[in-house]
Amino acid sequence: MTRATVLQEVRQMRFEERYARRPRRELTMAEAAEMLGVTERTFRRWSGRDDAEGAEGLQDRRLGRPSARAVPVDEALRMVRLYESRYTGWTVKHFHAHWHTEHGGTRAYSWTKKTLPAAGQVARAPRRGAHRKKRPRKPLPGMLLHQDGSTHAWVPGCQWDLIVTLDDATTEVYSAFFAEEEGTLSRFRGLQAVIETKGLFCSLYTDRGSHYWYTEAAGGRVDKTRLPQVHRALQHLGITLIPAYSPEARGRAERVFRTLQDRLPKELQGAGITDLAAANRYLATRFLPAHNRRFAVPAAERGTAFVPWIGTSLADILCVQEDRVVANDNTVRYQGTRLQIPQAPHRFHYVQVTVRVHAYPDGTLAVFHGPRCLARYTAAGERLAAASIPPPLQTPNRARRSGYPMVADPGAMVTEQRRARR
Repeated sequence: MTRATVLQEVRQMRFEERYARRPRRELTMAEAAEMLGVTERTFRRWSGRDDAEGAEGLQDRRLGRPSARAVPVDEALRMVRLYESRYTGWTVKHFHAHWHTEHGGTRAYSWTKKTLPAAGQVARAPRRGAHRKKRPRKPLPGMLLHQDGSTHAWVPGCQWDLIVTLDDATTEVYSAFFAEEEGTLSRFRGLQAVIETKGLFCSLYTDRGSHYWYTEAAGGRVDKTRLPQVHRALQHLGITLIPAYSPEARGRAERVFRTLQDRLPKELQGAGITDLAAANRYLATRFLPAHNRRFAVPAAERGTAFVPWIGTSLADILCVQEDRVVANDNTVRYQGTRLQIPQAPHRFHYVQVTVRVHAYPDGTLAVFHGPRCLARYTAAGERLAAASIPPPLQTPNRARRSGYPMVADPGAMVTEQRRARR
């Protein structure tokens, strides 16, 4: 029995009780109508139907009649068959967007949301849990960014990691790309893409992964005195790193990943993409712009908190930096690769000198002595094009006139003076 049927029976019982009191002059027509919550004219019309047809005359004649605004059955069947044949497993909202843009659908989302579960194509969503107060968004873009990775079967048979960096104020995804395995270099890659396109931001909200924080025990408090590579680079740039202590604390990023895990595999499958490079191209050129247009929201206030990056060595900040001691053959070893330091005009050798190895997100390496880049290498240790050539050696007087620093190597100084006399 439907709700409308029950309400009709209740209305009929209330009417008959008032109508029976009218012949005894206990109620007037106006008083009976007021008790039923209708007008006196309506009560008179019901009384006439009851006298003429009995209880049948009080039935609501609209019940059981199809609505004049109802969607035609053929159109509903076409929509259900389209979902069943091409979009099985898609969420209703995702399917509804494609139905409108690619198949000429015109019905509202609420109708689609009711029709597909009624046809048995989509399971009804379970009831949500207890109410929790939602953390308000930051008012300006660039005040707080989220960065996280998700391991998922984005294409059949491939467990890739998706690294995403998004804004808290607008939910706009600034950087997203697939990697074979997430790590420190992939995090640097995402941060560099954001800073180069948007600028420096205020703070970054992340989990307590070893890329960002050092913890004594799993699930424990972070150690803010021992800085991993990403934390060291962010501190150098003046960006505050904030640790999250529960998945609920990173709810905004978790909801974005839930949407991506549902939609992106279907989009990649529909485009016939199976390799990592093609997936990254599709993600950057097609999926991500459409995703931001659909899900990004305006910031609460006008303006931005991003500060343009005006430095020239961002890549040498957002990289892994580790110290090494040069061996007797002027080489250093880094993760099993031997890097040969070339001969330099400003120094005889670097034996037993502590140098710094930079590992970049693109796989290349470099060796630094202080601020000076000695050489750059491929991932296999082969030397790339020569780094910037240092200024020529100067005598004390010439150095003072030219502004170059004086060389503290007496042997090189004598050689340069002999050449000058010649």
